[in-house]
Amino acid sequence: MKAGVVPAVHARWQLEDIEKPEPGPHQVLVKVHACGICYTDSLLAEGVLSFRPYPLVTGHEGVGEIVAVGDGVVTRKVGDRVGMPITQKPCGRCDFCRQNHPYSFVTANNCVAPVLTGVNVNGGQAEFIAVDELGTVLLPDGISYENAAPTVCAGYTVWAALRRADGPPGGTVAVVGIGGVGHLGIQFAKAAGYRVVAITHSPEKHDLARRLGADEVVPDGAGLKAVGGADVMLHTAPSHGPAIDALKGMRPWGKLVLMGISADDAFPVPALTMTAHSLQIVGSAHNSPEYLNEALEIVARGEVKPMIEIFPKEKIGDAYQKLRDRQLRFRAVIQY
Repeated sequence: MKAGVVPAVHARWQLEDIEKPEPGPHQVLVKVHACGICYTDSLLAEGVLSFRPYPLVTGHEGVGEIVAVGDGVVTRKVGDRVGMPITQKPCGRCDFCRQNHPYSFVTANNCVAPVLTGVNVNGGQAEFIAVDELGTVLLPDGISYENAAPTVCAGYTVWAALRRADGPPGGTVAVVGIGGVGHLGIQFAKAAGYRVVAITHSPEKHDLARRLGADEVVPDGAGLKAVGGADVMLHTAPSHGPAIDALKGMRPWGKLVLMGISADDAFPVPALTMTAHSLQIVGSAHNSPEYLNEALEIVARGEVKPMIEIFPKEKIGDAYQKLRDRQLRFRAVIQY
C-alpha cells in the first residue's frame, strides 16, 4: 500500500510503498479516506518529540471505513465510518489504568505503555491502518471525511477545552491566536452561545475572525479589557506571550485554558494579576471521548466548518512544507 513516510529527521515527507497491515485480535482494518496533519506530527518529524526510530508513518487525524475486523471485535463492524484519535489503547495494568480513567490525551501521558496512533505505532497517513476497535470513534452520517479529519484532533481539542472551562451561560470567550486551532475555537465558542472576542496581532486576520463569528477583534489584553473582558480565554497561539499579555483583560474569576503543545514550555504568570482577580489557569488535553463525539456532531450539523486545504496523497511533501512555512489556511488534509 501507499503511505506518507517521514524518512528521517528534518526530511521531506514522501509517498512510499510499505506493507499493508492485517487486523489482529480486537483490531479493525480501516481504509483511510483522509488524514489531517497536526502540529504534533511536525514535532515528531523534526525530532522535538521522539518515541521510535525513523522512518515514521504519522497521523492521528485519520478517518475512513472499516473493511475487515479481527477476532473478538464486538463494537465495530465492516462498513462503519470511523475516526482514529491519538490515544488508541492504554496498557490496562499500570497504576493509572487501574483507576479506570476515560481514554484521552491524559491517558497518553500517564499510562506507562499506551498505544498511540501515529506516534509509537503507524498512523493514518496511509491507505490502510489496523487499530484497536476501542481506538476508533464512529462518525456521524452528516460529516464528510475531509471535515472529520481535523475535528478528530484540533476540533476535539478546542471543544474539550470549552467544556472544561465551564464558562457562565451567555459569558464571553476570548480566543488567542487565529490559526489551525484558534479558527475552530471561535466557531465552537459561538456555536455554544458565547460572545466571542478574537485576539490577534495580525491585521489581515481581523475580517476573517469576524466572518468566523467573532463579535470583537482586538490585538492584545488592553484591547480585550476595553471591550468588556472575558470569562474564559482559550490559548491556541504557537507562543505564550500573547496569552500572558491577554490576562490583563480577564474578568474576575476568569479561566485561562491551555491546550496543545508549544516548543516554549515556560509559562510565566503575573502573580499580582492572578491573585487580585482570583484567576485560574487550567490545562486541557482532550479530557474524555464524549467531547470528541459532541465535536463531530456539531461539525456534522454545519455549525462549525474547518478551514482546510486538501491535498492528494502524492502531494504530501508539499502539504507538510506548507505547514512548516506557516502558509496553511488552516489545516492540511491528505486524501487517500
